[in-house]
Amino acid sequence: MGVVADKIKDLKEREKKILGMGGEKALAKRREQGKLNARERLDLLFDQGTFREIDMFVTHRCTNFGMETKEIPADGVVTGHGLVEGRTVFAYSQDFTSRAGSMGEMQAKKICKIMDLAMKAGAPVVGINDSGGARIQEGVDSLSGYGEIFFRNASASGVVPQISAIMGPTAGGAVYSPAMTDWIFMVKDTSYMFITGPQVIKSVTGEEITFEDLGGAMAHNEKSGVAQFACDSDAHALEEIRQLLSYLPSNNMEDPPLKPTADDPRRQDPELDVLIPDNPNQAYDIKAVISSIVDDGDFFEPHAHFAKNIVTCFARLNGRPIGIIANQPLFMAGCLDINASDKATRFIRFCDAFNIPMLTIADVPGYLPGSDQEWGGIIRHGAKLLWCYSEATVPKMLLITRKDYGGSYLAMCSKHLGADMAFAWPSAQIAVMGAEGAANIIHAREIKGSEDPVAKRKEKIAEYEELFSNPYCAASRGFVDAVIQPAQTRMRLIDALEALGSKREMRPAKKHGNIPV
Repeated sequence: MGVVADKIKDLKEREKKILGMGGEKALAKRREQGKLNARERLDLLFDQGTFREIDMFVTHRCTNFGMETKEIPADGVVTGHGLVEGRTVFAYSQDFTSRAGSMGEMQAKKICKIMDLAMKAGAPVVGINDSGGARIQEGVDSLSGYGEIFFRNASASGVVPQISAIMGPTAGGAVYSPAMTDWIFMVKDTSYMFITGPQVIKSVTGEEITFEDLGGAMAHNEKSGVAQFACDSDAHALEEIRQLLSYLPSNNMEDPPLKPTADDPRRQDPELDVLIPDNPNQAYDIKAVISSIVDDGDFFEPHAHFAKNIVTCFARLNGRPIGIIANQPLFMAGCLDINASDKATRFIRFCDAFNIPMLTIADVPGYLPGSDQEWGGIIRHGAKLLWCYSEATVPKMLLITRKDYGGSYLAMCSKHLGADMAFAWPSAQIAVMGAEGAANIIHAREIKGSEDPVAKRKEKIAEYEELFSNPYCAASRGFVDAVIQPAQTRMRLIDALEALGSKREMRPAKKHGNIPV
């Protein structure tokens, strides 16, 4: 055996040792818990056989507390790049079997290198988080590592898509990097995020709470809105990430990827003609509208469990990815509130950053009233919708299906905030407010002074409905471009999207605006 052969043998042995990660005992424990290890996760994320690891041989250089005798394979994180449906993606995956995946100086450098490469290459970054937190033996070096990652999260925002998968513990300072990325996937029953854990909370406030209730997948999907996806397993989460990436461009200089479809762009759906109930106070499912008009009825919904009064999702029209924002009459009559405003705002800004055209479907009676909303800052949160729609320069389409009243009419991508094409169904009611409330205010004296106040009130309500509770007054002003038959919605939207495909729109030069956060 020659010198070169010996060196290759040495390389293979070194690789084998590192590929063993935290050892068979630690890996077996993971399997018992139903968790994949760091490398298995990357294998599922990437197209088979395409993952290429870098920085495998990086080691820590800590000498405190006897750490000079401790070996941590790959310093607790596997980093590299590969292909997802043929497109380059960079990723890192923390290895809990290697010193609990704790964040030290060199692990942070590995992650930062991946993020820097992704920025240079114009490719998405996926971070798989599974760590016990800061490596306290390294002191401030560990903290500096977190800071370097946070800085890159901010720099990469709006340049390349950033996706976080929480697949184990993520606590303290470790939660901030995922929170600064675009999308967070969590796994039910095996992942959690929190600033301070149950033990600290109990010692400080006396409150007793479990890890799952405090920071589990459903807690952050239903209550806090921190995470956008709650998945059943590691494998499910990775498959969902692949699906999300299929709608997104690799960076902010590209258009979203086209996907051929056999769904006829001229297809009509007569069921839409009878979808809207005769009773204006009766609910219907806005997802039925979305399913009807998009390619093959398929859409991908982030934040499905949070602020259900508004729906945000990705879909395709004749192969072109779009982002959809739609009021949901099944929940709170589709009213806008604090959480719905925040949910929609973040989605809209993501779509605009990555050249994804938007469709807004409006059926909204107004902003949710109440002291809780006012004291919680509904004015500030609601203003975000006005802001982000006005700021967005991607193609913006509006479809009004039923109620569209007052300030919420403006907030749901009205013509005045830059909708390029606005369509309304004949059932649309575009007005300052509902007919009953308007009649009570405008004709209060007349109704009160009449011989039959009940009859007079009905008369005035009918009069207001005739004048304003329809799409034609707005259409006569050019605020609605076309009143369309519901069955033809898909066709009209596809035609509009094709026409707007080359849209260019500029905003005044500035460093950045001051959004009402």
